[in-house]
Amino acid sequence: MIGNLDTATLQQLWWILCSVVGSLFLFLTFVQGGQTLLFTTARNDEEKNLMVNSLGRKWELTFTTLVLFGGALFASFPLFYATSFGGAYWVWILILFTFIIQAVSYEYRRKPDNFLGQTTYDIFLLINGSVGILLIGAAVGTFFTGSNFTLNDYNQVMWQHPWRGLEAATSGFNLSLGLFLVFLARVLGAMYLTNNIDYPDLNRRLAKATLINFIIALPFLLYVLISLLVMDGFGVDPATGVVSMVKGKYLQNLLSSPLNPILLLAGLVAVIWGVVSNSFMGKRCGIWSAGMGTVLVGLAIFSLAAFNNTAFYPSVSDLQSSLTIYNASSSHFTLTAMTYVAIAIPFVLAYIFYFWWKMDAQNLTLADLSSADAKEIY
Repeated sequence: MIGNLDTATLQQLWWILCSVVGSLFLFLTFVQGGQTLLFTTARNDEEKNLMVNSLGRKWELTFTTLVLFGGALFASFPLFYATSFGGAYWVWILILFTFIIQAVSYEYRRKPDNFLGQTTYDIFLLINGSVGILLIGAAVGTFFTGSNFTLNDYNQVMWQHPWRGLEAATSGFNLSLGLFLVFLARVLGAMYLTNNIDYPDLNRRLAKATLINFIIALPFLLYVLISLLVMDGFGVDPATGVVSMVKGKYLQNLLSSPLNPILLLAGLVAVIWGVVSNSFMGKRCGIWSAGMGTVLVGLAIFSLAAFNNTAFYPSVSDLQSSLTIYNASSSHFTLTAMTYVAIAIPFVLAYIFYFWWKMDAQNLTLADLSSADAKEIY
């Protein structure tokens, strides 16, 4: 059956699969968000160690999902991968650097003879959770605002800005999206820690941090949503492939299918419910509602960027160099082969879910950090 799918269907299918991975990554940034709370919520080293060890159980999932997202894009939309990673390399190098220092921090933070000191590695974790997520949000924002590149007849990329991608963070829309993701990650991080740690005093402060960071995130979210409703978009003529600016394009995309507003509204309601239940009702399971809501909102946003004849990686330097899911994708054979491989995805997710449940079967306490049975201390 899969082998009988036409190329256009496979291209759309793989954009959906990449969107799912990208949206799961947004949920998993609770690790990065939790790292930024070390200096604002924890009152002493014991509480910091408790938070880091709770997050340390999951930090590899975020990094692995980011790599998987990049790998999926490379395999399914190689021209986008080559254009973005080959042209805007400074922004991607900086993003990857923040994840490298995160890995180093978890490995060496409390190792004997640590000459940099624990505080240095805590600062590294803060950088990963703030600068790293901000730049990822700015990079995603270019799906709507465009980037400064041109492609020649051989699809060789020529970047037209000396900052090589870092200029994305100077756009009000991109910066607002990045800041929203930073504070959303802090909200998710606070809720995850509340769910995973058994420490009443810290749990109360984390519940308060959930509400405060959600309130801070709201203006950035509203700016992004309103901008999407009124901004011009990069439309593609399906007959000729010519790219042009279309007034209210992303509003048209939102309304083109009833599924889009449903995903967006259901996701926002789920996130709000998670915050309310965590901050006002004393529940500790808000992370699951907010996490699912984050995935749904992510799917809606990625859908607006690429479907309904839209250039998902537009060029502001040369409109006709803009990339769509049709002109940037792999061949029919490659997409078909990868689709067969993708059948294993549900089994991988089930494996992750099982071991997640095993690791979090009991809440983490201070006694666990000093237990002789403790296998990993970060």
